[in-house]
Amino acid sequence: MVRRPGKGYRYGRWRGGPDPLAPPYDLGDAVDEIGDSVLGGSGVREALRELLRQGMDGRRGLDELRRSVRDRLRHARTAGRMDGTLQEVRELLEQAVEAERRELFPDPDDAARLAEAELDALPEDTAGAVRALKDYDWRSAEARQAYEQIQDLLRREVLDSSFASMKQALENATEADMQAVKDMVADLSQLIDAHNRGEDTDEQFAEFMDKHGQFFPDDPQSIDELIDSLARRAAAQERMMAGLSPEQRAELADLMTQAMADMGLASEMAHLQDALRQARPDLPWGQRGQVPDGERALGLGDATSAVAELAELEALSNQLSQGYAGASLADVDEELLERALGRPAVDDLAALRQLERELERQGYLNRSDGRLELSPKAVRRLGATALRRVFAQLDATGRGDHDMTDAGAAGELTGGSREWRFGDEQPLDVIRTVKNAVLRTAHEPRGDGDRRVRIAVDDFEVVETERRSGAAVALLVDLSYSMALRGTWGAAKSTAMALHSLVTTRFPQDAIQIIGFSSVAQVLRPQTLAELSVDTLQGTNLQHGLILARRFLARHRDAEPVVLVVTDGEPTAHLEDDGTPFFCWPPMPETIARTVAEVERVARSGATMNVFALDPEPGLVRFVHDITQRAGGRVFTPDSERLGEYVVADYLRTRRGRRAR
Repeated sequence: MVRRPGKGYRYGRWRGGPDPLAPPYDLGDAVDEIGDSVLGGSGVREALRELLRQGMDGRRGLDELRRSVRDRLRHARTAGRMDGTLQEVRELLEQAVEAERRELFPDPDDAARLAEAELDALPEDTAGAVRALKDYDWRSAEARQAYEQIQDLLRREVLDSSFASMKQALENATEADMQAVKDMVADLSQLIDAHNRGEDTDEQFAEFMDKHGQFFPDDPQSIDELIDSLARRAAAQERMMAGLSPEQRAELADLMTQAMADMGLASEMAHLQDALRQARPDLPWGQRGQVPDGERALGLGDATSAVAELAELEALSNQLSQGYAGASLADVDEELLERALGRPAVDDLAALRQLERELERQGYLNRSDGRLELSPKAVRRLGATALRRVFAQLDATGRGDHDMTDAGAAGELTGGSREWRFGDEQPLDVIRTVKNAVLRTAHEPRGDGDRRVRIAVDDFEVVETERRSGAAVALLVDLSYSMALRGTWGAAKSTAMALHSLVTTRFPQDAIQIIGFSSVAQVLRPQTLAELSVDTLQGTNLQHGLILARRFLARHRDAEPVVLVVTDGEPTAHLEDDGTPFFCWPPMPETIARTVAEVERVARSGATMNVFALDPEPGLVRFVHDITQRAGGRVFTPDSERLGEYVVADYLRTRRGRRAR
């Protein structure tokens, strides 16, 4: 919006950043997908990672992007062999020597025999032979041309391995062209030295690019981009050399040294290499990495490019895997991704990053000490989702009485009534309310035909219902590793969240505590439960879980006490007298005795204890039947898919009070 003097306001496209009137990013599907994973037993970080791996809304996830990168990587590994330059130099050398011998053979002069002897005495290694022929007086024009091709090839390949596309730029190079290269290398060394000293090099970089920009087709926009590009290529050159056999490496290094010395760049290139190392010490300098291995022979520059591409693709694949400590989508290099897969891949990554940001911005995820946690808002949504699934099962099977919205839900009618008090939710006694109004206004004069009854607040009476206290529910959930092995942990976790959501949202007068037990027991908050995975420690310490349950019920003595136990194994752990946990399989008689003693204490407190046994193993069935008989409860053996249905239905039935059972 722009104000125009004398003409009011003119409206146009918003240009001040994100559109403030744009609809909020829709996270419903994303939260539900995370919820499905969490309710299936995953932790929050694992659930978010799974969503980012899969992608959504038509966008590719990290897994698909990584598969595409791995395909490129497999192709890059077959790009060619690293010894192409060495092989080409050998072929040219053989061509030169062979042509020179043909020229010398018919000549009867002693000088020709001496030249032949000199050729016979050439070193066996290619680099030594090239060095030995540097000052040789060639008689054959063909031989001289072949040797000059060796010199030209080495100059271009050596520079191309350090500066991309230099091989093509220096084809048929003149003395002036080579001098321009020398000037560029000298100026570049000064620029990087100044940068390494911490000087402000913006102006110097601009002058350098104005003068030497033709040598850098990738057009770096800053000194950091320039250094990054050169340093990565220099490190790739070292890895390429490390990938050669010792003999090949020695010969090629010797040839490169000769070429740089001939150009007068030996000291400058060595200095430049050291400066790049100092600027980017984090790169894998000198390490042996992946090198291409194909049939096509690659020149030194192309081989360096191929090794650099392999390193970039490998790094990108690792970034997309997110399989290392502290991994984040911010680690993925957009430039590498665009070079490997194109702009659409960067857009897919941006969508994933926006999804992760919006989950935090809109309050579904919290970050604490670098860890992601579900917010209370997200936990409530997950609990409601779990509860909807349970009620859908109850509706489908016709089991359970979960519709508690009728006016009489507070208790059965007693036949009496009392005056209405503010806050009463009992139904009005209409007859007595009207009677009170009639009696109150009986002495008032009325006009002819006036039969209206004027009701005042003091006339209202409500019907009396039986007093019903709330329920105190202790849900004990087995966290032992066997729950994961049998595939029942997800159902138990989902059930616990569904029951907690039901109690806290529909029956706020009730109290609930979720207790997880493995080698020891612990009280679980909803957020903790959502992020929890099963305990990898051995042990099913039901005794400790029941101790915590009794403490919880003791704080709610006026409530209907309910203990629900979800487990897949008989007790294998207990607390010693000093409080330390003890585990043994098969179960020790002492473990069983201590657990049964705790069951009897729960029974004496007046609590109903029902057990949901998730494994038909005979030892567990015998044990749970024994303890429920002692506690006056029942045993259920549901399939894990129907666990939530059984637990919620049993809670609804139990909370009606003992007379309803």
